[in-house]
Amino acid sequence: MTKRYAIVLAAGQGTRMKSKLYKVLHPVMGHPMIEHVIRAVKSAGIDEIVTIVGHGAKEVKTFIGEESQFALQEEQLGTGHAVIQAEKLLKGKQGTTLVVCGDTPLLQQQTFQELFEYHETSNAKATILTTKMPDPTGYGRVVRNKSNHVERIVEHKDATEEEKKITEINTGTFCFDNEALFDALTGLSNDNAQGEYYLTDVIEIMKQKGQEVGAHLIADVDETLGINDRVALAQAEKIMKKRINVNHMKNGVTIIDPDNTYIHPEVEIEPDVTIYPGTILKGKSVIKSDAQIGPNSEITNCEIGEGTVVKQSVAADSRIGARVNIGPFAHIRPQSDIGDHVKIGNFMEIKKAKLGDHSKFSHLSYIGDAHVGSNVNIGCGTITVNYDGKNKYLTTIEDDAFIGCNSNLVAPVTVGKGSYVAAGSTITKDVPADALSIARTRQSNKEGYATKLKNRKKD
Repeated sequence: MTKRYAIVLAAGQGTRMKSKLYKVLHPVMGHPMIEHVIRAVKSAGIDEIVTIVGHGAKEVKTFIGEESQFALQEEQLGTGHAVIQAEKLLKGKQGTTLVVCGDTPLLQQQTFQELFEYHETSNAKATILTTKMPDPTGYGRVVRNKSNHVERIVEHKDATEEEKKITEINTGTFCFDNEALFDALTGLSNDNAQGEYYLTDVIEIMKQKGQEVGAHLIADVDETLGINDRVALAQAEKIMKKRINVNHMKNGVTIIDPDNTYIHPEVEIEPDVTIYPGTILKGKSVIKSDAQIGPNSEITNCEIGEGTVVKQSVAADSRIGARVNIGPFAHIRPQSDIGDHVKIGNFMEIKKAKLGDHSKFSHLSYIGDAHVGSNVNIGCGTITVNYDGKNKYLTTIEDDAFIGCNSNLVAPVTVGKGSYVAAGSTITKDVPADALSIARTRQSNKEGYATKLKNRKKD
């Protein structure tokens, strides 16, 4: 089988982004654009990837890590010059080399696969991925001869008025016979309007040598979008969002308002889930069947069980069981583990807590660093006092306990099975099973004292 290589061009600074963040690290649907590119390239069956880095080389290499080898382009002298930097790693190897820009996050694995197959079955030395644009201004034009064969690619700034009328454009993605590529690169010149070494000139060099050059035309213009500024970044976000949402809806997910629902690529959603407007699903979240999420909820790296309802709430890095009711306005913080049939009501905050089945946390409480059993009722305003300014401590509330409103449970402390804590108590010692704990001063009423205070103010 033919060996396959990929060269990812990621050396540019991206000055039009007007950002301290290097261009290829700007996120699209939660992931840096270069991550989308490398993920799609890898899934197309690549044996080796070489990423050309320049501006922000350290940051880009740190992010990509072991997913790729790297070559440094110290001076940005054009795309052809960038590819030459991979010479030490790839020159002399037999196979097919894909060249793709790191700022094209919408290209998909299927497109790369089709490009490889088209190239390898056509016996061409180079194949250009092309598309047709109603307004091709700024793009390199694919010039064909009378027999409709590719002759060359001409950059917009170097094109004649007649050539500028061509609507078939070079997307910046190519397949090459690897040996032919590096042979042709030796003939590059920077005699052009930009004074750069264009990779596109390799096409004309190959044609002059009598080598076959092909073009694989794709219909989806959006997929080829290259990101050079914040306007294109927003456009790519919108396109990818729509693509993801359409796939989920085709798989049986109800998305009430796809234009206002944001689902990151790796999120898994089972059929018969309903997602309401304003919802953001991020990271490696898994949403089980019949769950209802939103409106206006943000879920990050969570597993949400079957039939669970989350309204106007935020949850991150946690497991939420089946048929749980959350919200509105609840906050599930990381490392929480919530059992089945649990109620977490409005203005609740749960942090690093394990909550047993059928327990209720109806409103206005903070439960942090806690193990709570099953069938527990937590009254309004209850706080697990878990932090002494230096260390965090565990609160344990056993099965069937009832915690009255406005109670403070000062950790480390255990409230035993079936026990009661009276409203307004501050608990600093363990409560035995089946006990009633009252930790508050006895009420004292001073008759007529309010009148004395009022008279004193008048005087």
